[in-house]
Amino acid sequence: MSASLGRRAVAELVGTAALVAVVVGSGVQAAELSQDVGVQLLANSLVTVFGLAVLITLFGPVSGAHFNPAVTLVAWFTGRRSGGGTTAREAAVYVPAQTLGAIGGAVLANAMFAEPLVKWSTHDRSAGHLWLGEIVATAGLVLLVFGLPRTGRAHLAPAAVASYIGAAYWFTSSTSFANPAVTVGRAFSDTFAGIAPASVASFIAAQLVGAAVGLGLVAAVFGRPAPAGTDVVVRHDETELAPSAP
Repeated sequence: MSASLGRRAVAELVGTAALVAVVVGSGVQAAELSQDVGVQLLANSLVTVFGLAVLITLFGPVSGAHFNPAVTLVAWFTGRRSGGGTTAREAAVYVPAQTLGAIGGAVLANAMFAEPLVKWSTHDRSAGHLWLGEIVATAGLVLLVFGLPRTGRAHLAPAAVASYIGAAYWFTSSTSFANPAVTVGRAFSDTFAGIAPASVASFIAAQLVGAAVGLGLVAAVFGRPAPAGTDVVVRHDETELAPSAP
């Protein structure tokens, strides 16, 4: 049987926390080991690729491994007519779980590197070209995540999604946050991977625009809905899970 909504919410919370811990922690480590910004970004992106692939593989069978409110909202929107995919109730649970997880992951990374548990980032990212970068990054992510099931290649999601995010670190001006929850979490750490709180709202707005653009591209390129019962990033009903302990 598939996991209960509570267990799926825990998977989303823990998975998003781990993702942010990977992003922030590797950023701190890279900054400590090298003064070269290019080397720091390379290390940060490579670690994120490996970490994200592992997390999607691990949590995908439980929750679908969204780890991203933009992905969850698109999954809900696309599932409204088909009756499959993410329900409004699931989305209402997933998004807060992802956001809380992202904050917790940033705090955990700060603790591991003896930083203040909460230290607001001073890394200002308020600029039009950065917002455009976020639109492009998020649109590409949505196109990939929702395009794979439509071509029968959903099983490639762990490698494909992780590879795309790693590439987008380098080809987008914003270094590809592409995730509202991760954006909020990264504001809690004044490190290499941080974002100033004043920049968060505009980044999230750009990400939501990007999600809408990505959804439009999915419709334009693929045209037909995903097979019934398909969820992102990985189907969470593929693996039979043991009942919860009483």
